[in-house]
Amino acid sequence: MFNPDGLEMRNDNSPRDFLPVSPLSVKETELDFLFLVELLCKTLFFHGQMRLVDLVSHSKLSISVLEPLLAFMRSEQLCEVSGRSETEATIAFTLTDLGRSRAQTFLQKSHYAGPAPVSLQAYIDSVQRQSVANMKVTKELVAQGFEGFVMRQGTLDQFGAAMNSGRAIFVYGPPGGGKTYASEHLATLLTGHCAIPYAVLVDSEVIQLFDPLVHTPVSTGSTSRTLDKGPAHDARWVACQRPVVLTGGELTLSMLDLDFDENTRFYQAPPQVKANNGLLIIDDLGRQLVAPQTLMNRWIVPLDRRVDYLALHTGTKFMVPFDVIVIFSSNIPPSQLADEAFLRRLGYKIYIGELREDEYRAIFEQNCHRMGIPFTEAGLRFVIDQLHGKHDRPLLACVPRDLLEQVRDFAFYRGVTPELTEEQLSWAWENYYARG
Repeated sequence: MFNPDGLEMRNDNSPRDFLPVSPLSVKETELDFLFLVELLCKTLFFHGQMRLVDLVSHSKLSISVLEPLLAFMRSEQLCEVSGRSETEATIAFTLTDLGRSRAQTFLQKSHYAGPAPVSLQAYIDSVQRQSVANMKVTKELVAQGFEGFVMRQGTLDQFGAAMNSGRAIFVYGPPGGGKTYASEHLATLLTGHCAIPYAVLVDSEVIQLFDPLVHTPVSTGSTSRTLDKGPAHDARWVACQRPVVLTGGELTLSMLDLDFDENTRFYQAPPQVKANNGLLIIDDLGRQLVAPQTLMNRWIVPLDRRVDYLALHTGTKFMVPFDVIVIFSSNIPPSQLADEAFLRRLGYKIYIGELREDEYRAIFEQNCHRMGIPFTEAGLRFVIDQLHGKHDRPLLACVPRDLLEQVRDFAFYRGVTPELTEEQLSWAWENYYARG
């Protein structure tokens, strides 16, 4: 799964508008005092001596939150001041022998020693404030987002309305029609930013949520975090573009549950949670190892109620928001993948199929220009009339790019200029389509 590169998302709100205010006390973090003590012990255990400024940077907690925690640790002889300085921020701390012993005990429960998590309720409230339902997609925005993209206006209108609905979208049609490319391109219609926590705490268990492969941070427009005790944005949250998660044939039912690592003893959030406030694209539906009907049944409750239910390895179950626009992309018609009960929960079913000749021409010319191959009318007519026509192959969006890439590669191999000659096009066609 990944966040597609090269897609410019439109973001209208300032990150300062939605990032939570920094907690000024342990109580305001909504985390247990002793949990934070354990977290600091593990942090010092892994990093050794740390200055207060480094503890602030690593834990994402302000000095006013850390002070009582460190004071308690010193009173319990878990840590000590290992160096003094003229400024409070550069005081250094290190674990005592007792502190290292306690830290090893804490590590048996969990190895997590990253940024302090946020509470489950804080996460739920944040997702609801940033809901995809608050986005408004207009015809003008769709025209800008799909500029240069060859697609019929009726299909673009369907995509625009579907994005406004916040409901699931089923994109289907023959292989090579451009379903995946169109689905990924919907990222250009996402507006606004969202706050993503590094981790969430549920029943004393840590779930790591921020994923650099999925979440793209954005600048908050401010300088680096200050160390004073005044209000600031809560550094436990990262201002990000709305996420786009793409998963395909590798998807299994187990991937939709929390991923608990027996060695580190903490969790990774599943893809639908990482995609909250954004898009979740299920590509090549029907090619997964699990039966598509089984996979679809897993989505019935989340799509209907906008919530999902996860379980810890301890057996504790809890609810998380399902604020995601799910896009199912498949070569298989909807009626063959799911029953009527599920299909009713799919807001939009959008067919992307064979191109008209003028659409095929536009894509062909675009790819010629991109690859530096001189376009000729004779070359295009040979492809449409002789190659597609005689071999009864449909005009699909993928063919011009794939065919012209073969022409370019073969020409470079032979040391000649790539051209739309019958010889080069025929060679590319025979190489592209398998015989029999």
